[in-house]
Amino acid sequence: MRLAVCMPQVPFERGGTEIFADGLVQALREHGHETELVTVPFKWYPGERVLTQAFLWRLLDLEEANGRPVDAVIATKFPSYVVKHPNKVVWLLHQFRQAWDLDRTELGQFSESAEDRALRRKVLELDKVTLGEAKKIFTTSSIVAGRLADSTGLQAEVLAPPPAPLAFRTAPSEGFILSVNRLDRAKRIDLLIEAAALAPDVRVVIAGDGPDRDRLEQLARDRGVDGRATFAGRVTDDELADLYARCLGVYYAPVNEDYGLVPYEAFLSEKPVVTMTDAGGPLDIVRERQTGLVVAPRSDDLAGALEWLRTNEDEAQVLGRAGRDVARAVTWSSCVERLLAAVA
Repeated sequence: MRLAVCMPQVPFERGGTEIFADGLVQALREHGHETELVTVPFKWYPGERVLTQAFLWRLLDLEEANGRPVDAVIATKFPSYVVKHPNKVVWLLHQFRQAWDLDRTELGQFSESAEDRALRRKVLELDKVTLGEAKKIFTTSSIVAGRLADSTGLQAEVLAPPPAPLAFRTAPSEGFILSVNRLDRAKRIDLLIEAAALAPDVRVVIAGDGPDRDRLEQLARDRGVDGRATFAGRVTDDELADLYARCLGVYYAPVNEDYGLVPYEAFLSEKPVVTMTDAGGPLDIVRERQTGLVVAPRSDDLAGALEWLRTNEDEAQVLGRAGRDVARAVTWSSCVERLLAAVA
């Protein structure tokens, strides 16, 4: 089949969505299908751009290309699923969360003005129509499926994708807690720094970059942990695999995260994950005292969990090995089989 994988693009940014899309395209090609990644740059601000940018996808003609039919499209996240095609399947990473669960929070986008409330309603209507056109909807986690059902009434099957194929391995722990994430407020790296301030024997390494880096580095200085908190910035794949291998455990606790590749990467490196009770998608696989630690979203509770890992390294290794078995069960082959059954 000729397949188009649709993904919005934020120029000069690369993260979990891009890793996911590249892996999907490669897996479909390895299964013998002619597959292309179709992207459109996406800018969601100022507010009125949300709909105009979404309509760009509606204007695309992906039913054929260069005189040959495109057999199916696989859309991923807002607004790529606005694309029109008679054989559309959606593997939903997330909707425009600022219009749904993040509305009227500090992470929302729409004010209380009549214009903004009307704009939000239009985004909701667009979701119901365009997602409702799909032959089948998959989601990456149970929390994404739940949001979809709550917002549109549409049902989906959970289909978790595997992480990027890094050179995962394990090595003796060097005692530090690793954070791998884009540095923005929703990822709650500040809670990790606050917890380190309460646990004076805990060291942390923070890999990643983003708009919140300056604030976080200042917070580390203010809390007196800049000697125990290392900001590694962007790292190469080899450097990341090495950090996973040498860490004691991995901290990953965004607010109501859609999915998150980091826990899978940690588990494939046989490392336990520390997350929080409101982290969302990670809770599908991070289970308290089974594959990691799940704590309330408070710095003192997190500090206690980090101290437990530090003083119970043997038990931490057992949790990491249990996580490895969970992560190894998620493969591109199994994902592709379910996708192709939906588009056939």
